Amino acid sequence: MSKTVQAILTQPVDRRMALTGLGAGLALASLPAIVRPAKAASLQELVLFGPPAGPSIILAQAVASNALAGVADKVSLKIWRSPDEMRAGLTSGTMSAVVLPVQVAANLYNRGMKLKLLNIMTKGLIYIVSTDPGLTDIRTLKGKRLAVPFRNDMPDLVIKRLLSAYEMTPEKDITLESTGSPIEAMQMLVAGKVDAVLAPEPAVSAAIMLGKMAGKDIRRVIDVQEVWGEVTGKAPILPQAGLALTDSLTLENRDLADALQGTLADVAARVNADPQAAAQAAASSLDFPEPVIAASIATSKLVAIRASEARASIEAMLETLAASDAGIIGGRLPDDAFYL
Repeated sequence: MSKTVQAILTQPVDRRMALTGLGAGLALASLPAIVRPAKAASLQELVLFGPPAGPSIILAQAVASNALAGVADKVSLKIWRSPDEMRAGLTSGTMSAVVLPVQVAANLYNRGMKLKLLNIMTKGLIYIVSTDPGLTDIRTLKGKRLAVPFRNDMPDLVIKRLLSAYEMTPEKDITLESTGSPIEAMQMLVAGKVDAVLAPEPAVSAAIMLGKMAGKDIRRVIDVQEVWGEVTGKAPILPQAGLALTDSLTLENRDLADALQGTLADVAARVNADPQAAAQAAASSLDFPEPVIAASIATSKLVAIRASEARASIEAMLETLAASDAGIIGGRLPDDAFYL
């Protein structure tokens, strides 16, 4: 197992890009493809698209257990490897259902893309990790070098908003090192090039395991969700990623949203109840070893909550993120039609 983890975190950059996390957020899985209905209540084929991060564990388990047999005759999971790939897939129409950052979904919707948000699939899975036990809150990051994956995407937007809340600014108070993936950020930490990393699960769990093998005590020093709750004055929930469905998919398959949501809620409960089985189902898709995925589930806060039910926490997150730049959500909060 140790060789496998080390191989993941020490491979070339182009391969590491294949392990791009949510980040950014997060990050974010989906479906596309309608081929055509095989019968009134079922698709002939359903392709789920998700990020190489926590929410895709639910999708992988749903596929492996054949839980979506009543939704489509053939179901598969494909992983998008970068936020740019995900956006391109939605724009081109090759992805019709995608787990993505909720902020991205809101932005695309407000800019005219025909999609809606079905659910949220995590209550927050990003952490700041370090070998420095003195890093206990945002203020203690002053003067430090923090690696953050995906410039101008979810992880980057979150940390900049939190720094602003504590009257700290990049470059003046802290150096933010932008990376192309969570894995690249973790490599920088192991190599001692940065003091800390902001990253999602399961990259965080992978780094902790690698640290142990390298004799380094890498640990979660700041729970970003807890800090988010302190800043917003609300529950420590960061509903950063969810499943979005394009109108082309839902209008032709009107029962699909309800069927998907009911199944994914059941599967999410099973994932949390049996991390080992979930890890076995997800390891090949996420390119992380089973022990890493199993260890990450407890800190990934995986759920499948209908977007309409989570609207209050979604809007609180979007309002907080957009406080200094409404453009990141397309200028306004999404209206009622955004919520499936």
